[in-house]
Amino acid sequence: MSEKSSGRFDRRTVLKTSSAAAIAALAGCSSSGNGDDPTPDDEDPTATATEADDGQAEFVIEPKSTGNPYADAKTAAGHVEGAAKTLSGGIAAGADLAGDPASQAAELRATLTGLLQEHVYLAGYAVDAAFSFGADSDEFDLAAEALDENSVALADVIGQAAGSDNRETFLGLWRDHIGFFVDYALAAAEDDDEGRQAALDDLDGYTDTAGTFFEDISGGELPADAVTESLDVHIDTLTAAIDGFAAGEASAFDDLKAAADHIVGSASVIAGGFVAALDMNGDPDSAASGLRATLTAGLQEHVYLAGIAVKTAYAAGLDSGAFDAAAGTLDTNSVELADAIGELAGSENRDAFLSLWRDHIGFFVDYAAAAASDDRQGRAAAIEDLEGYTGSAGTFFNDISGGELPADAVAGSLEEHIATLAGAIDSLDAAING
Repeated sequence: MSEKSSGRFDRRTVLKTSSAAAIAALAGCSSSGNGDDPTPDDEDPTATATEADDGQAEFVIEPKSTGNPYADAKTAAGHVEGAAKTLSGGIAAGADLAGDPASQAAELRATLTGLLQEHVYLAGYAVDAAFSFGADSDEFDLAAEALDENSVALADVIGQAAGSDNRETFLGLWRDHIGFFVDYALAAAEDDDEGRQAALDDLDGYTDTAGTFFEDISGGELPADAVTESLDVHIDTLTAAIDGFAAGEASAFDDLKAAADHIVGSASVIAGGFVAALDMNGDPDSAASGLRATLTAGLQEHVYLAGIAVKTAYAAGLDSGAFDAAAGTLDTNSVELADAIGELAGSENRDAFLSLWRDHIGFFVDYAAAAASDDRQGRAAAIEDLEGYTGSAGTFFNDISGGELPADAVAGSLEEHIATLAGAIDSLDAAING
């Protein structure tokens, strides 16, 4: 049973490593007019970062930021997909799981899992940008650009399996259905039931066309009715999340996750159809393939939900019900990742992982708080805490994999996770806090 109850959880679980000053800064209620930590340095528990010759705190891991929060989130998500491949290979070998997580079948399932899940979260980011900044804003354009990059990547996968003509057909269909979702979101923002229904009618027509498309290119391995039914659920779950965000409901974060969870299941079905049609090597339903897909979905979701939680904290405040809800959905993801580890490595290792994982999320919250108050030393201190986490996590994965995942290699991968996600947080801070 999930540790999150009644749709909420105590945000102190996530924030237990955050100082009171950092929390105040993130909530926008620091007593210092220039955003500096009001606590003197000799009393500041975060004042442990080293300083460069110019007196500025140094980062032990340099955040990677382009200033575009949506592009940076995609970069951070892309990195953890690679980490999922490495982790699944080591854990599968250590646990002697059936199947090959690097087979063609496993590769296709993991790729579709990542891209389809990312579609849902980037669609959510785009809708949020439209609601927060306006559909004619630069922020919406950047979010829509990131979403379209995902669409092109999906079309490329289809094209590799079914040819360039089918790639172009798919991309046209997929872009159309995204446009219909945007129409729905704009109608929802205006509480325009007629506009909502018109968009739903367009989406309904899309599902029929897409069902026929997938049946044709898979040689009947993906029956049109089954594809259409799955796409109907995709529409139901994603429009429910859009309605929730438009109404400002706390359940919207869980609804978005439900939409992502559904499409992860669809990715498995689609992969199975293509594997059968193309006679690929490997079994997409093997334990090793399933582990890789699970870690791909769980780790990528961590990145996007962390971004949503930080954005919500910046926009609504750390003490808001909206942040409680976003943090609760993020913690659900943490619990699900821990459950996946526990199934292979036992309940004690599940709990050890969950504690480590929650700690590192707390350090990211510290980082976000410091970024909001333009506190370079606080940012560097949070990165230092995260660097310490990489060593503990490296040892953990080395131990549970029987040495198949060397501690130094895991720590190195986690350092890249820190650099990319911290960079995405910096870009969010610049976009929202200026």
